[in-house]
Amino acid sequence: MFKIKEIKDKKVWESFVLSQRNKTFLHSWNWGKFNESLGSKVFRLGIYDSDGELSGVFLTLKIVARRGSFLFVPQGPVDSDTNFEMLEVTRDYLKNLALKENCSFVRISPILPNDVESENLFKKAGFRKAPMHMHAELMRVLDLSQSEEKILGGMRKTTRYSIKKAEREGVKIIKSRNQKDVAILKEVYDKTAKRQKFVAFSDDYLQNEFNSFKGDDQVLIFLGEYKNRIIAAAMIIFYGDAAFYHQGATSLEHPEIPAAYLLQWEAIKEAKRRGCKVYNFWGISADDKPNHPWAGLTLFKKGFGGTSEEYLGAQDLVVKPSYWLSFMIEIFRKARRRL
Repeated sequence: MFKIKEIKDKKVWESFVLSQRNKTFLHSWNWGKFNESLGSKVFRLGIYDSDGELSGVFLTLKIVARRGSFLFVPQGPVDSDTNFEMLEVTRDYLKNLALKENCSFVRISPILPNDVESENLFKKAGFRKAPMHMHAELMRVLDLSQSEEKILGGMRKTTRYSIKKAEREGVKIIKSRNQKDVAILKEVYDKTAKRQKFVAFSDDYLQNEFNSFKGDDQVLIFLGEYKNRIIAAAMIIFYGDAAFYHQGATSLEHPEIPAAYLLQWEAIKEAKRRGCKVYNFWGISADDKPNHPWAGLTLFKKGFGGTSEEYLGAQDLVVKPSYWLSFMIEIFRKARRRL
């Protein structure tokens, strides 16, 4: 028998999440803090076994949207052994919470491999595949246990060349813990969004994300400077033994200068210096989707070597009939964005 209880102690939460193999900053205490700063309701919930031992956690966010509110569990639940009994008790708790919070459905983005076993586990529990992803489900990860020489050797030849060219051309990479530099990232980010025709995160979003992780020294801004101009920028989150390239942007002011390549290399070296075992480049597109909006970015990320990891797609639990309105809207949005 499992019981669900809210966890209000940051140390209890963090010590459990960081002890698990499948850890993710999307289940960190500070990711909850970030969502609270945006006005979202956050539930930090623990799964306890019959002996009172903490066996799993699931950070749950209440998402309020015009199409209807829903509960969302990002890359979770995080536990040592996902099984049907644990998922069943989690499902029942979330369904009751959704009704209490007037939500039409529950969405979980599992931190489980995309295979038949994971799919059947959620299907048996009454979930259905969501029409859209919430976070990246196919990621590129780099093993940092290798030496810098081996990591360089595993890169595409053109990637190594671009790193060396940026160094020769005098690109300077600045590592910053200063909140004001988020505005510089935002400036480059807005140019990227306009060029690639996607909706950029707001300044409040980026500022609050940085601020939520800054206190625990879990975030850095990387800026690529050339001739006194910032032409590349990124926000890197460090959580446990992994580093995450979560926000990034490049300017076309000097397209012949590959500052973004040197920036990534310096971020990788910083992650190694901090003792990280993995560098997560975040989302990429599948090989069989050459026209995907992320295709160019995917080519860039794969140039650094590493392997691809795919999680089971987001899963929905229908709570109210109004879910189907949201379902149809998301089907339309997915088609429009060519995802």
